[in-house]
Amino acid sequence: MNESKMMTNTSAASESRGWLYVVLAGFLEVVWASGFKYEEVPWLVVLIAILLSFDLIIRATKVIPVGTVYAVFAGIGTIGTVIVEVIFENGSVSPLRILLILILLACIIGLKLTNKESDL
Repeated sequence: MNESKMMTNTSAASESRGWLYVVLAGFLEVVWASGFKYEEVPWLVVLIAILLSFDLIIRATKVIPVGTVYAVFAGIGTIGTVIVEVIFENGSVSPLRILLILILLACIIGLKLTNKESDL
């Protein structure tokens, strides 16, 4: 195997790990953001989730553009906290809110897909 092929495989693995970090950080954002509203989430859990989520974001920005990382992180957090709020508040969701969440999800997927195109 030549050196350039090995570097491509290594960089693909690093980028995959970066995306894993972004997704995990996004889920941790749901935990800490929800913890601000719901007393059922202990403050220590909130603190650990904040620190860990930002550590993962920092690691992800080493291999993925920072703008993309932050947009996806915030999008996952936004969608997740809306879902948590609907579940815990037994609330209903308007069709407009569902549409806007789906648009946000489409934009997150678009950022992921366009990140691949920038490497070509």
